[in-house]
Amino acid sequence: MGVPVPGCAALVLVLVLASGLEEQVEGCSCNPAHPQQQFCNSEIVIRAKISGEKIVSPSNSSSPYLKMIQYEIKLIKMFKGFEKVKDIQYVYTPVFSSLCGVKLDSSNKVQYLLSGSMWWGASDGKVSIGLCDFIEPWDNLSMSQKKNLNYRYQMGCDCRIATCYTVPCSTTTDNECLWTDWLLDNSLSGDQARQFACIKRSDGSCSWYRGGPPPEKDFLDMSDP
Repeated sequence: MGVPVPGCAALVLVLVLASGLEEQVEGCSCNPAHPQQQFCNSEIVIRAKISGEKIVSPSNSSSPYLKMIQYEIKLIKMFKGFEKVKDIQYVYTPVFSSLCGVKLDSSNKVQYLLSGSMWWGASDGKVSIGLCDFIEPWDNLSMSQKKNLNYRYQMGCDCRIATCYTVPCSTTTDNECLWTDWLLDNSLSGDQARQFACIKRSDGSCSWYRGGPPPEKDFLDMSDP
C-alpha cells in the first residue's frame, strides 16, 4: 500500500529519500490557488469534525518522515467525491509541516472544510490532505464560499483562473478569469477569493460571479448570475 502524500509534498519527499539526507528537509511550498482551483483540483471535498488523532506508519518504515497523522473524522457533508467513496472515517497528513502536514483541532469542537486526494490505490475511504489543499475552519469561510461549494465551483472547473501579480495583466483565452486580489489587497484571500466564483457562460467564455454582498473594491468581470 502506498503512502498518502499531498502533491505539494511529493517532490520534497522524493528528493529527501533519493538523497538519503533524512535530516535535511526542505519547507513546504504551494503555488497560489483560488479556492475554486483548490476545489477543482481535489478529488474529495467535505465538511467534517475531527474526533481523534494518532501517529501511524503506513509503510512500516522507521523513518520519522514517512509517519502520518491519522485524523478520525465525523463526516457532516460531502461536496465532491461521491463517485469515489461513500463514507470517510479517516484523513491522513504528514507529521511534519515541512512535508505539507496539517495540524487540526481534534477535540471534536471545530468543523472544517477539508479537501484532498484518495490514498494511492485505496478503496476504503482513506483520504490524504496537506497544506496546499483547501482546508479551513468552517466558520472562517464566507457565506459566498459556503454556497459556492454546493455547485458554483464545480460549474467553473472548466475555466482557468490566472493570478495577477503585476500590471499590465490581461486574459489570454476566453475561458479565463483574472484573479486580482494580490494587486488590490496584497493578499491571496481578498474579495475575489472570498466572494466570487469563475463560471462558464453559455457562449463558452468565463466570468466572475458574485454570490454575496458586493466587495469594497472593483475589479474585472464583476456581475451577478
